[in-house]
Amino acid sequence: MEAKTWEEELEEAAHILAESNYVVALVGAGLSVESGIPSFRGPGGLWTRFGEPPMNGYQVFLQNPKKWWEERVAQQRQGAGSELQQAMEQAKPNPGHYALAKLERMGVLKYTITQNADNLQRVAGCARVAEIHGNRLKMRCIVCHFRMPREEVSLEVLPPQCPECGGVVKGDVVGFGEPIPPDVLDICQREAGRSDCMLLLGTSGTVYPAAAFPQQVYQKGGALVEINPYENGLSHFCTVAVHGPAGEVLPLLVERLKGAMQARSGAAGHQKRS
Repeated sequence: MEAKTWEEELEEAAHILAESNYVVALVGAGLSVESGIPSFRGPGGLWTRFGEPPMNGYQVFLQNPKKWWEERVAQQRQGAGSELQQAMEQAKPNPGHYALAKLERMGVLKYTITQNADNLQRVAGCARVAEIHGNRLKMRCIVCHFRMPREEVSLEVLPPQCPECGGVVKGDVVGFGEPIPPDVLDICQREAGRSDCMLLLGTSGTVYPAAAFPQQVYQKGGALVEINPYENGLSHFCTVAVHGPAGEVLPLLVERLKGAMQARSGAAGHQKRS
C-alpha cells in the first residue's frame, strides 16, 4: 500500500476531527519547546545535558516543609533561578497554543489535558484545561488541594498555610515522587472516558498517568490523531500521524477543518432540501 502524502494525512486528520463528537487534546512538552522552553528528555533536553534530578523531591519536602521553603525564599532573594524557570518566565504562546484556543471556540475541542506547567494555553485563550502536572503560577494545599495565585500567598511565615483548611502549601507544580492531585486526575480520567477522538500534540507517550489516556481512547475504538515531529511509542496506534511541529501543523489543520465542517454542513443541508 502506497504511503500517504503529508497533505493527505492533514486532510484525513481534519475529516476525523470534523466527524468526531468529543475531541480531547493531550499536550506534551513538545508544544512548549516551540515557545523556547527546554524539555527534560531527548536531544538538548535538561536531563540529557545535566543528568536526572533526584526522584524523591516531594518526600524531601514532606520531611521538612519549613526548611524547603526557606531554601527557596533565599534563592528568590538572591535572584537565582533555573534555566527552566527563566525560560518559562520569558515564554509566550506559539501558533499551536492559539490554534488550540481556536478549536475550543469552534466547539470542536471539548477539553485539553496538558502535561505542561507553563500556563501558556490559558494565556492563549484556552478555558477548558486540566493541568495534570500543575501550574507554575499557582500554589496548592497538599491536604485539601485548594489552589491560589502565587502572588496571593504570604511568605512571612514558613511554610505557608492554607486559608481553607490550615494545611501546608507548596507550589502547584507536581514534584518528583508526588502523586497527581486527585481532583485534576479525576477530570483527566473523566474527559478521556468521554473522548471518541484524542489529539496528541508534542507528547512522547512515556509519562504516566498521562500516557494511559490515549490507550484508553484507543481500546474503546476511538481515533488518535498525532501531530509530532518524531515517531514515538504511540505513533503506530494512531489513526493518522502528521509529522511536523505543532506550531506549524495545527494552524493548517484548523483551516482544513473549517473546510471539512463547511462541506459536512452543506451536505446535511442538501439532504434536508431533498
